Amino acid sequence: MTTYVRFQGKTRHEDGFFPGVFWLVNRLARDGVLTAEQERFRRTNNAWYDAAYTTPSHVDPTVFDPTVNPGAVAWFKADTAAHLVERVDGYLEILAAHGVACETVRSTDPGRVVYEDEHQVVVVPH
Repeated sequence: MTTYVRFQGKTRHEDGFFPGVFWLVNRLARDGVLTAEQERFRRTNNAWYDAAYTTPSHVDPTVFDPTVNPGAVAWFKADTAAHLVERVDGYLEILAAHGVACETVRSTDPGRVVYEDEHQVVVVPH
């Protein structure tokens, strides 16, 4: 059975989901609160992730559409995405520096799968 892992904030977004670490760090960048070093990390690693794995919404533009898939969130596949998970620590460090509480969640059944590839699934939570 596949185990999935997700790194997310502990505070629910107004739309009902728990934002993932990439969303949270990108939000801090949009708010203009990252240091120059944190912004360099974010840009470099976001580019690396963009090159290393598929963005689900590029394959299916409706995957995160709240009317089609309410609350949809992405999870890494623990067995095939270890190289992707390794870089998450830097995002967690940025969030901790800004007082954003996060947690690591693991599950063998995170929800109804609406997208899947080698490294990840997008699910609508149960």
